[in-house]
Amino acid sequence: MRGYLLRLLVFSLVLGALPTVFIGIVSYYIAAGDIEKKVSEGNMQLLSQTQMRVEQSLKSLEMSATQFVSSSRVKTAMNETLTPGEFPEVRELSAELSHLQTEAVIKQAYLVNIDRDWAVSLGMLYKLSAMEQRREFAAYAMHPSSIFWSTRSAPVPVSSSGVSPGVETVAATTETVTLVHKIPLLPRSAAPKGLLVVHLAKDDIRGLLAPKNRLGNNYVLDASGLAFLATPEEQAQLGDINRRIADLAGSPGGRTGFFHAEAGGEKVSVLYRTSGYNGWTYVSLISQAEITKEPKKIALITGAACALILLLVLVFAYVGSRRMYSPIRSLLEYSRGLTPERPEEVRDGGDELAYIRQSLQSLAVSRSQLQERMEGQAGHLKEFFVLKLFTGQISTNDVEYRSQMYGFPQGWKRLGVLTLAIDNLQETRYAEEDRELLLFAVNNIVGELLPPASRFSPILLDETQVTLLASQTEEPEALKEEFYRTAEAIRTHVESYLQLQVSIGISQPFMKLSGTVKAYGESLDALKCRISLGPEIIVRYEDIARHEGSGTTVYAHLKVLEEQLVQALREMQPERASAVFDQYLSAVLHKDSFTQEHHLLLLQLMSRLMLLVQDQGVPLRKVLEGDSAVERLMRLRTREEISVWFATRLFAPIIALLSEKNESQYVNIADRLVGMIHEGYDGDITLESCAAELNFHPVYLSRVFKREMGVPFSDYLSEYRMNMAKVLLETTTLKISEVGEKLQYKNISAFIRSFRKTFGMTPGQYRDLIDQQG
Repeated sequence: MRGYLLRLLVFSLVLGALPTVFIGIVSYYIAAGDIEKKVSEGNMQLLSQTQMRVEQSLKSLEMSATQFVSSSRVKTAMNETLTPGEFPEVRELSAELSHLQTEAVIKQAYLVNIDRDWAVSLGMLYKLSAMEQRREFAAYAMHPSSIFWSTRSAPVPVSSSGVSPGVETVAATTETVTLVHKIPLLPRSAAPKGLLVVHLAKDDIRGLLAPKNRLGNNYVLDASGLAFLATPEEQAQLGDINRRIADLAGSPGGRTGFFHAEAGGEKVSVLYRTSGYNGWTYVSLISQAEITKEPKKIALITGAACALILLLVLVFAYVGSRRMYSPIRSLLEYSRGLTPERPEEVRDGGDELAYIRQSLQSLAVSRSQLQERMEGQAGHLKEFFVLKLFTGQISTNDVEYRSQMYGFPQGWKRLGVLTLAIDNLQETRYAEEDRELLLFAVNNIVGELLPPASRFSPILLDETQVTLLASQTEEPEALKEEFYRTAEAIRTHVESYLQLQVSIGISQPFMKLSGTVKAYGESLDALKCRISLGPEIIVRYEDIARHEGSGTTVYAHLKVLEEQLVQALREMQPERASAVFDQYLSAVLHKDSFTQEHHLLLLQLMSRLMLLVQDQGVPLRKVLEGDSAVERLMRLRTREEISVWFATRLFAPIIALLSEKNESQYVNIADRLVGMIHEGYDGDITLESCAAELNFHPVYLSRVFKREMGVPFSDYLSEYRMNMAKVLLETTTLKISEVGEKLQYKNISAFIRSFRKTFGMTPGQYRDLIDQQG
């Protein structure tokens, strides 16, 4: 098979196969990702329900325990020394212990009086100093919290229900989770009078978890990261996963998460939620093998479809390639007839097109090609002569001789220099590195646009395109109009062909070629006005000469604008900063100001902005990265370039850094306010008291809280109190007036109105509804 035919066939195959393979792979991964996402969302919802079920049971027991220790019977007993002879009191305390409310079964409970040295369990009265659990109770007493859960309790004896005090029958021991309630309930008390210790079986809590199925296995970690409901073997197997969860949960924003891991040699997806109630973390493990069963079926179907399509592509590519190769075969045979002495150069696998090209090139050498090459060399010599003319490297006598030798215009009466510079490339399809190539294209356009009789060879000089014009006109106004029309035609053609904005400076007319250097300087001076007049201008040197030195920059006004700009950036107002900077540029680049001063003033402004960054404690390298900022600033040529550079390289990074710094502060303040509400909702908490504690102005705290939480401080406090009112109505027997007083409502009518406004019913109606459901 010929080399080109083989390449054509391979190209056709690749062109047809790549989209097919790409679409198959993308469809498979999209389907697999959707399935995994749906499974993860479902398991996260199930995990949330599991958390709510477990915490409801724990909270119910806590509330029941609080009511028990607050009862008058317990308060009286804590001030007495009970003995085995006081049978009625002990029996009543044991009975009330057995009536503590929770969905899980209470395996054992102790009312411990540390001061009087006694303890009452579900079955009997003990002397505390003689109990085996005395060290455990002492450790509970030293715990900093007044109410807490312990997941590391040792196996405890389980009493038979209904046994009289003093007669305890131990049926078995069981692993438990322990609720400890200090008496009295004083914050962070290390020396309580007594304890209420309630043991729940871990099996009962484990039963509250969602049942294990093929797509999920749930377990719980305590605040220390221990899987206290798991067996030792399971704890060892899940150790790496649990440590990673502990690390993630401890990071900001890591209270809920998802990641992939390996457990027992099996790849699993891990979902976790950390509770703000007791610090427990609820975990769900999902087998990757189960998740990927359905995507594998999709992969097989997709693979079969792709294979069929590839087969069809192969057939059509082979047939089409042979038909497309027919013209190449005809050209090859014709080329062999032209050069019969080289038939061996094309064999199977050879390059037919290279052979054809070589054959045609050997016939294409002609006199016209040689002439074109010589004319090209002559063009380079002409440009070199004009370049030396503009740089003053040719003597006066030599100028006239070489001008005639190269066929430049003769018999002219006046000369003029047009200097063209490209304006801003920021908003064009070109990059900065294309500037030199674009000037070369502009130079070609000028050479084709202007007839040789009216100009010398156009050249490129110091990032500008320069043209020396020759005119037969002597009248000054007509000469100005002629040069201006020529400049306008050049600018129009450049914009039409290259979509570029250019500016042109026009020198004063002169008579001798020796004045070319001075005229070039005049055209450059005219071009400098674009920094104040803007892009796409045509300026005569005569027009700017009469205004030189007519005004100065008002430095005091610039200082005021500098401070306004710094204040706008400090307040993170980009629109205001842009408006002030426009005023600053208008003052600096005013047409009557000194054209040499603007770079120094812009450097001064840049230094002032860097002081703002340093005052905020931000390293300068985070703003000025990459190329040299000062060098780039000095190279800016137009007002648009200056505006874009300051907006993108200074204003935007500074505002982003200041915003990032303030954002982190806002989140921290809002979190602290929410924590204060949750801890002190039943106290006399106000925005002013929080502001005094946090050392911030109340108005500032109100604005920050509304921004981060979406609701005012007072509305959030009221809503949280109403939610706690529901909890108290559900879990306590407090009167409605007592619930209102506990939530700082001095007027029971106001409490009822707020409850009805929030939930659509009165507190009494809500309690009746709860009783009916129970």
